[in-house]
Amino acid sequence: MTKHLFIPDVQAKEGVSLEHLSWIGEYIVDKQPDVIVQIGDFADMPSLSSYDKGKLSFEGRRYKKDIDATKEAMDLLLSPMREYNKKMKEQSHKMYRPKMVLTLGNHEDRIDRAVDNQPELDGLMSMDDLPYGDWEVVPYLKPVTIDGVMYTHFNPNPMTGKPRGGRAALQLEKVGTSFVCGHQQLLDVATRFLPCGRQQWGVIAGACYTHDESYKGHVGNKHWRGVIMLHDVKGGSFDPCIVSLDYLKGKYKK
Repeated sequence: MTKHLFIPDVQAKEGVSLEHLSWIGEYIVDKQPDVIVQIGDFADMPSLSSYDKGKLSFEGRRYKKDIDATKEAMDLLLSPMREYNKKMKEQSHKMYRPKMVLTLGNHEDRIDRAVDNQPELDGLMSMDDLPYGDWEVVPYLKPVTIDGVMYTHFNPNPMTGKPRGGRAALQLEKVGTSFVCGHQQLLDVATRFLPCGRQQWGVIAGACYTHDESYKGHVGNKHWRGVIMLHDVKGGSFDPCIVSLDYLKGKYKK
C-alpha cells in the first residue's frame, strides 16, 4: 500500500526558527513515505505582502532575504535525505527516491502578482528564484490527484476562485472526492462512507511552523502545527496519522 506524507504551510522567512524542518527531514528518512506533498506557502515572501505595506512592520523586508530564508528552510528539510542517499550510494544500496510534489500557495503567487502589477520587474524576479528544483511543482490552485486523493493549497470556490468556506465535512460534501489542503491555520479532519462502501476523507491543515504570527494575536496563535502521514492510500481512502511538531521535537531535536 502507498504511504503519503503531507507537509502543510511552512511560511519560511527571515528571523524565525526553521529548526523543525530538520526534524521533519529525519522523520522522512525513518518512515520513507512513497509520496511527499508540500501543500504550498513553503515560502512566506513577506517583502511582497500587500497586507501591511507602508506600515512600520514592513520596514527592512527584502526580496533577497525571503529567497535566502526559503533556501535555508529547504536545505534543512532535504539534507537528511541527501545524507541518507549518500551513505546508501557508498554502500551500493538502493537509494530512497520518493515522489515529491509541491502545490504552489498564495504566498508564492505573490511573485507572479508583483510582476503582473509592475511589469518592470519582469526578468528581475520569478518563481524560478525559489529552491523548488527537487519537486514536481504544481501551479497555484491547480489540483493534483495522487492515488485518489486530491491535493491543492485550498479548495477554491468555482465561482470566485476564493477559498471555500466551512468545515472539512461540508467541503468534502461539496468537493465530492477525498482531498487534502492547507492554507487555514487549523486541523480539521472529516470522513464519510459512500453507499458503495468506499471511504472518503477531507483534511484541512495549514500550519507547519513554530513561530507565532503577530497579526493573529495571542489567542489566534493557539493552533495545531505538524505533518500528517497517510497510510495505505488507495482510491482516495487512507488511514491518517497526525504527527505534531512537539512530537517530532521530542524525537529528533539534537
